[in-house]
Amino acid sequence: MTARRTTFLFTALGLLTAALFIADLAVGSVAVPLGDVWAALTGGSCDPATSDIILKIRLLKAVTALFAGAALAAGGLEMQTLFRNPLAGPYVLGVSSGAGLGVALFLLGAPLLGVAGHSFVRSLGVAGAAWLGSALVLAIVMAVSRRIKDIMVILILGMMLGSGISSVVEILQYLSSEAALKSFVIWTMGSLGDVTGSRLALLLPVVTAGLVLAVAVIKPLNLLLLGENYARTMGLNIQRTRTLIFLSTVLLAGTVTAFCGPVGFIGLAVPHLARMFFASADHRILMPASMLAGAALLLVCDLVAKLLALPINTITALMGIPVVIYVVVRNRNIF
Repeated sequence: MTARRTTFLFTALGLLTAALFIADLAVGSVAVPLGDVWAALTGGSCDPATSDIILKIRLLKAVTALFAGAALAAGGLEMQTLFRNPLAGPYVLGVSSGAGLGVALFLLGAPLLGVAGHSFVRSLGVAGAAWLGSALVLAIVMAVSRRIKDIMVILILGMMLGSGISSVVEILQYLSSEAALKSFVIWTMGSLGDVTGSRLALLLPVVTAGLVLAVAVIKPLNLLLLGENYARTMGLNIQRTRTLIFLSTVLLAGTVTAFCGPVGFIGLAVPHLARMFFASADHRILMPASMLAGAALLLVCDLVAKLLALPINTITALMGIPVVIYVVVRNRNIF
């Protein structure tokens, strides 16, 4: 692939993402002209109500979509390379299940135990409970990875851990009241609209730290493409690399799940789209390409979700499933 074509694709993808970002600000239940969007963003003359819609609602959602899409795509690429599995995603370590357990304990378990009114429980919130659940799963996986060298065993254990946590969540669902159960089900559908300004101020630095870590492991990821044994002969510290990748993925996927709910298929499908369009296995190209493509795709999903008044998870699944089917059909030998 020529450098000129790579530059063209990055430029086109960057412009597309910027255009989708502006469109996400303009499109909604109340359509806002592009001139008013620009005026609201730059402090120009604009109707106060329109300015509030843009700055206090749509801008928060668009920025969240931008960072969440980039985070999930980067996490998915890291997991697919580390496990050498094209169907691995950012939630493969059980991060989503851990977050779900935290939220289930907060929304379903606390009322059952009669501690829903406790000051600590109330201050924790849904996002805090989800983040604690994700961090707990990370701690378990990292403890296991120090003792087990085979990366595929870690993958299987992560999947089993996720299944076990899902069983506990199902028990809590069975025992819970209708109102608490409805709140939990709505959380599982995913939403970009629940991120307030204060939450965004917390989400952005954590996700940025995860993205910086993802960029820092680009060279180790390229070495891992050739196999762990070869990477060791090249001087790569496998244990340290695994730890950094695990930490990056949980910062990315765990934080997005905590604030937006489990947004599916972005982390699984986008790295494959980046590989197809850029025709490269080099992570110096794939990592930024996946981040941009993930941001663009989640902005598209948010636009469609707003127009059809559907949960974001429904749209990401409908867009991601064809890509996953294509990968499975093309790589029949993965089974």
